[in-house]
Parts: sequence; structure tokens; C-alpha cells
Amino acid sequence: MNNGQMPYRTLGAWCQEHYGEKLYKIALDAGFTCPNRDGTLGDRGCIFCSAGGSGDFAAKRTGTLRAQLDAGRSLLSGKKTGSRFIAYFQAYTNTYGPLPLLERLFSEALAEPDIAGISIATRPDCLPDEVIGLFVRLKERFPGKFIWVELGLQTIHESTAVYIRRGYPLSCFDAAVRALHAADIPVIVHVILGLPGETREMMLQTIRYLNGCGIWGVKLQLLHVLEGTDLADEYRAGRFQVLSLEEYLSILCDCIASLSADIVIHRVTGDGPKRLLIAPLWSADKRNVLNLLHRRLKQNAIRQGQCHEQGTDHTL
Repeated sequence: MNNGQMPYRTLGAWCQEHYGEKLYKIALDAGFTCPNRDGTLGDRGCIFCSAGGSGDFAAKRTGTLRAQLDAGRSLLSGKKTGSRFIAYFQAYTNTYGPLPLLERLFSEALAEPDIAGISIATRPDCLPDEVIGLFVRLKERFPGKFIWVELGLQTIHESTAVYIRRGYPLSCFDAAVRALHAADIPVIVHVILGLPGETREMMLQTIRYLNGCGIWGVKLQLLHVLEGTDLADEYRAGRFQVLSLEEYLSILCDCIASLSADIVIHRVTGDGPKRLLIAPLWSADKRNVLNLLHRRLKQNAIRQGQCHEQGTDHTL
């Protein structure tokens, strides 16, 4: 499918195909907040969101943007990296600020010679026309460099969205994707598997919905219960159970088979900070999860898009 070995389209393979090398992300905390935290929509964030604003690895970095990029380069120096990186504006909502500030920060990152492009994590309800217009201008100013936008959808189901305090309806997500598509900005969508109350079929419905949205990439994130979140209180009160490793692998295989083969999969599990992780503890061994997933895909001859291509809705 991508590199002749992996049965799904990975970001690493896409970067190799387009840039001749793997591009590593440098996670950044640019000092933003979120309408779910500053009182506009609420003050506690989404129910699963830690104090780091879904950017716990970036939140450990302080200082100027350049200092954070330098720290990221240093952190990755032990890996067999290529010559370029992705500046990942990860923590909180990275379009939730004054336009001049956004332009300064994004321009600063794009101006770095070894930054191939930027990836901006944000909310669909924080993408006014002037911000999308900024993206268009930046693409013109920095030809040859990319701008990706990552949207935290998590689920298409409104009942779950209310429970997790997402704060916007599905129609808002749809409108944001259309606007970004019109501006030729690739969209990456975050989906959480294992949200309380969601069945396997509900999760697959989210995947099938995304097939028709014209998105470029997806992150399939296992639900982590982190210390200091309202979700942790729910978990300790016994109001829901997290997925077992076996359940997650089974659901993940179905999601991969149901996802259009054109969509780049940026993540299939996620990184819950070990110092904050309450459950599921098996997720802390990411290498083991990936090895088991790849073994299962191979043993069962599962590949990305096979159910989508066949027009079947049944699971494997």
C-alpha cells in the first residue's frame, strides 16, 4: 500500500514518498488557551483533557518558539532523523488568539530552514475566515512548505460530544473542513476510540463518516484516563471501563479496514504521559501495542480500506 510492507498508509511512508526522508514532529506550546478553559464555553476543558491541554509533551517546554524548536531538535538528536522537521503547535487551541500573534508565531516557525512545514492543532469553532485567509497568505509567502490543520473531532455522536464537553456540534466540524478544503489546507482529524458509552459500531460510524469528508489524515487515539481530569473522577467512581488490549486491537483493525485507503494514518494508539496515566496501563508499552497490531493485521490479511472499497459495513 505505502512502502510495500505496512497494510495501512502511514505518515512516515508519506513523508518518505514526498520528501525522501522521515519528518519528526517537534511539539510546541505557544502559550494559547482554549474557549473550553477561559470561560467562553467552560472553565474545565474537555472531560479527558489534562492541565497540559492535550499537549503534555509540549507543555514541558518553555521559552521562545526558537528555544522550544532547539530543545526539540536536541531531544530528537538520538533518533535517526532526516534533515527536516515539522513544527507541531500542539498544546491547547492554536488558532485561538489575535491574528497578528498567530501570523508572527507561524511565520517564525516556517522561516526556520529545517522546518518542512507546520501542523496546527485547533478546534473547528476557532477557525474564522481571517485565520483561514492567514493560512493562504502564509502558503504564498513560504512556497514549498506545508500547513496542516488538526481538528479535534473525537466522535460524530452528539450524545458523546455533550458528555465529553466538546462544545460544538458536528455541523461546525463539517463547515470547518469545507472551508479548509476550499483553501487547499490539508485536514487531520483526531478520533478517540473507547469513549464512555460508545459501542464498536458507533466508533466505526465515525470512521465511515470521515471517509466522505475529504480529509487528508487521521489520528486514531486510544482513550487515556489521565490524572487531574474529570474523566479520572468518572473512572474512579466506576462509571465506565476502559478498553482491554484485546478489545482495542480488534476495534482498531476494524477501523483500519473501514478507513479509505487514501487517508494517511498519523497515529494508531497515542502517548499518554506515564506520570499521569491511570488507565489503561497496558497502553504505556507502545512498542508492544504496535507489534501486536501489525502481527494481527498480517495474520488476518487486513489492510486499510478493504471494507470501504467493497462497500461493506460488516466488521472483520
